[in-house]
Amino acid sequence: MSWLLNLYETYEANLGRVGKIELKHNDTEYTLLPVSHTTQNAHITVEITEDGEFHSAIVNDKSDINTLIPCTEESSSRAGSKVAPYPLHDKLSYVAGDFVAYGGKIKKEEPFAAYIKQLEAWANSPYATPKVKSIYRYLSKRELIQDLVASKVIYLDADHKLIDKWDKKYEALHGDKPAIFSLIAGEQESAFVRFNVRKPNEHTEVWKDPDMYNSFVQHYSSLLGEEDYCYVTGKILPSTDRHANKIRNAGDKAKLISANDNSGFTFRGRFAQSSDAASISYEVSQKAHNALKWLINRQGKIIDQRVFLVWGNQELNIPDPIADTFTLKLELEPESEPELTQVTVQESTSHTFKEYAREVSKSLSGYRNKLASRTRSDVNILILDSATTGRLAVLYYRNMEKNLYVDQLIKWHSTCAWLHKYRKDEHGGVATFYGAPSTKDIAFAAYGPKANEKVVKGMMERVLPCIVDGHKIPHDIVRSAFYRASNPVAMDTWEWEKTLSIACALINTEEEYSVALDTENDDRSYLFGRLLAIADVLERRALDSDEKRSTNAIRYMNSFSKYPARTWSTIQSCLQPHQARLGTRVRYYSNLIDEVASKIKIEDFNNNVLTSKYLLGFYSQRHELNYGKAKSGDSTPASTSTNQEER
Repeated sequence: MSWLLNLYETYEANLGRVGKIELKHNDTEYTLLPVSHTTQNAHITVEITEDGEFHSAIVNDKSDINTLIPCTEESSSRAGSKVAPYPLHDKLSYVAGDFVAYGGKIKKEEPFAAYIKQLEAWANSPYATPKVKSIYRYLSKRELIQDLVASKVIYLDADHKLIDKWDKKYEALHGDKPAIFSLIAGEQESAFVRFNVRKPNEHTEVWKDPDMYNSFVQHYSSLLGEEDYCYVTGKILPSTDRHANKIRNAGDKAKLISANDNSGFTFRGRFAQSSDAASISYEVSQKAHNALKWLINRQGKIIDQRVFLVWGNQELNIPDPIADTFTLKLELEPESEPELTQVTVQESTSHTFKEYAREVSKSLSGYRNKLASRTRSDVNILILDSATTGRLAVLYYRNMEKNLYVDQLIKWHSTCAWLHKYRKDEHGGVATFYGAPSTKDIAFAAYGPKANEKVVKGMMERVLPCIVDGHKIPHDIVRSAFYRASNPVAMDTWEWEKTLSIACALINTEEEYSVALDTENDDRSYLFGRLLAIADVLERRALDSDEKRSTNAIRYMNSFSKYPARTWSTIQSCLQPHQARLGTRVRYYSNLIDEVASKIKIEDFNNNVLTSKYLLGFYSQRHELNYGKAKSGDSTPASTSTNQEER
């Protein structure tokens, strides 16, 4: 129940945002829903005068169909042929009193009768607004379909009956296919209608009017049923056994809490009824679910319908655990947090990169200080997914004290760290940063950019405890990234470069090496990796500047990782013409090869498989040669070396 309580407290802390329209990055509208409200895609808008007369009607544009509507417990969970009207806006079969007169088919009871009775109770309540009364007066006349036909919003056949689905035979009557048939998926009777009241000098639509929200909340609160003990708040409040759906999007039917199956072995003999297991008040259920919907729209990440969400009860903008260090910097900048350092391509190899780890720590510590004044600054991490269309499950939930959370982020971004060059800056150029990759990019490195989303979301879920709980990264993920990074000829250059740096970051969580070259390291694999990098850079310097082909070191990299001694002999023989082409400039590289090779013990110069450390040696040596200070004897300055985007 703790996740429900924290969502409820989040709602209470953000009451000022209730009903206020916000925009996503793609300009889609969303809001923190008021209690007893939900969202629905409306296909038709009907304008009504203050006197309760029809004014006009239009078919809504696809970009303007999302509508905030009041709802009851019954209507929010209606299904099939069950008659359970929404209080105000609803389908044509519910709101049109002349539905049957125009060929509408009903089964047991007329939906309009239940709808108008419910609307009448609201319109006659002490909480009713003038707009509600205007809409009620108009709909009581039972002339909606007649007016919609006259406005050419919906269409009839030759027998003056509602057209079910559009067919070319109706072109003789109505011309080209009308807009309503392009907007709705089913029959015309399933079109959802929303109502607005035209008032002079007022442009607030009914579905965006706070007075309308409050009116229905007050009215419906007076109708709630018996009270029971709320397991979330510990108070005696009106309870409910119907809980919200549409959690991930407007078409989502899955529920987090449901006990509507009373047959078979639902309760396994433990309880007589569902409320014996847990009772949740109506208010808590509404506020918690509405807060969850709002947070998912605001800052959740959805991959193949799996939701990854992190938030704070008081402070919503919590650093995302699945983001990389570069993105984390962008997220903290609007809040004027201390800047996370981005490394430029001119950095010196004498730099140990510990300074960058300290910058990460400093920035996150600054965020910690920002939350210090909060009375409660807990961090919540939630993963949701559904196995069926009707059930949504909490796969992972952690509620952490914010200091512990920040400490874990600092540790992750300081240990699973390497130098990366696959990000773009605000100008579209290559942005180089030192830090941890995102969990999605880890999946990219381990399984490739075309990996199935089910695999990606599963891997992200497995890595999350490594970040927030300090668990070791699963060995199969590291091994997969290592093997892909050792096979550059199987992918494009940009993909391999990205895979290589991410694989180094994963390997480095265990090895704790630095990007800066460690010339004192005598590990066999590290030294072989250095040799491979020297051969790669030597050949690349000998090639023409417009030559894009892979070097022999890169082409033989996969074989080199398995049979280093034998493959090095092949690579070295391939280097001879390139060494001759470099002339006197080759002296520096030849001396460096001799220096590194001499550090490998004779008994270690064999064909035993290299460990993952060879990638760290390869990357660090290549980085030193390309971006370090020019070495004596090498007449080609490092600053003129080919771009790292090339192999």
